[in-house]
Amino acid sequence: MDEFMQAAIDEARQGLAEGGIPIGSVIVHQGRIIGRGHNRRVQQGSVVLHGEMDAFENAGRQPASVYRDSVLYTTLSPCAMCSGAILLYGIPKVVIGENRTFMGEEALLRARGVEVELLDDPTCIELMRQFIAAQPALWNEDIGE
Repeated sequence: MDEFMQAAIDEARQGLAEGGIPIGSVIVHQGRIIGRGHNRRVQQGSVVLHGEMDAFENAGRQPASVYRDSVLYTTLSPCAMCSGAILLYGIPKVVIGENRTFMGEEALLRARGVEVELLDDPTCIELMRQFIAAQPALWNEDIGE
């Protein structure tokens, strides 16, 4: 397992342990994690703190050149909001744990020149399968259904 996807999975597990949705993300610049986060909508009562957004928030203000030379890892395919942030900050590559649970805006990212790598990781798939079975209403709220 890639150490950075493992870090994103660790974030997802932390979110689950906090009573939230198990989606995690890390932003890596030159082989070093500069931002890590997990979905904290439940914990913070937030409408925007998806895993990727939390990782951006925790990375803080970075020069555009840093984001343009970073890779974002996320356990689940990024939604429209998170994909928008990826495009806004010029992240050139996104590594996705899985997209079976939710197919985000991968086509948009690719169309805008972002390299998208899908791992189809069994751990990411199982985390979401178990969560959705236990908390279907919370999952449906998060994806806007």
